[in-house]
Amino acid sequence: MDIQAISDAATVAVACAIVYLIVAKSWQILSRVFTINPSFADSIMSEAAQRFRDQLQLLSRRQSTYLGAGLVFVVMYSAASLFQGPQLFVGYPDWQLYILLTALVAAALFALYRLLHTVFTWRQVRFLRDANIAIGHQLQRIANGHGRAYHDVPTSAGVVDHLLLGHNGVYAINVIAKRHLKKGSAQLDGNILSFSTCKKSLSIVEIIAKSNRLKKELSKQTGHDINVRSVIAVPGWHAAEQTCVDNLLVNERTLAMISGWKDQADYLMDEDVASLQKYLTEICKRTTL
Repeated sequence: MDIQAISDAATVAVACAIVYLIVAKSWQILSRVFTINPSFADSIMSEAAQRFRDQLQLLSRRQSTYLGAGLVFVVMYSAASLFQGPQLFVGYPDWQLYILLTALVAAALFALYRLLHTVFTWRQVRFLRDANIAIGHQLQRIANGHGRAYHDVPTSAGVVDHLLLGHNGVYAINVIAKRHLKKGSAQLDGNILSFSTCKKSLSIVEIIAKSNRLKKELSKQTGHDINVRSVIAVPGWHAAEQTCVDNLLVNERTLAMISGWKDQADYLMDEDVASLQKYLTEICKRTTL
């Protein structure tokens, strides 16, 4: 097969793949624009890791779109090569055909890069989803006797992963999901979270900011100061002894420790619990499915 035949087949294949991408992307955009609000919207709330579930669904659709475009390219290139499709570049000098082919290869490599990036992001989001679900399910067990659990609680400083509200107080649980090749421990020293098998430490300043912002927003609902205890959850890691007293470090197995981490100042009156439950129920509702 000469350079002209290759250029002809590649051009047809890339053009068909681009058309497929445009149609698929347009359909996805239209589907989001014309999404109908769910039935019983007033009774449907966010589940554990809801935002990661939604992001994973979006990434799965994007991944399918790129894979579909790749399949269209392979099929159309094979068909154009086998059945000798229209000769688009008869009489063109070889150097121009090589430039065209280089551009087509660059476009194909960019599409491949986007696919690989989407796949990598999908794996990361799936890990975050599983970690948050593990903590969320354990929190549901605790909440049966200590109050009510909420998930993906929005604040002006960011989203709090989980929240436990009851007469014993308010607990904001944020999840830090980190992969590990072997069992290790996590240690919290002030605002720095370190892992035994990783050299890089993490700062929890943003998590503290979210907890403080949540405290202000909940206090505004009750008309007086509400204490919010900050809990850091590290699923899959052993929670080592900590020197920090303002944040509690737990994993999915030791999350029940929060039930014993309380003070007289944390207790809430019935009217405070009812007011906060009403507020949290409203802001944690799902607007779309």
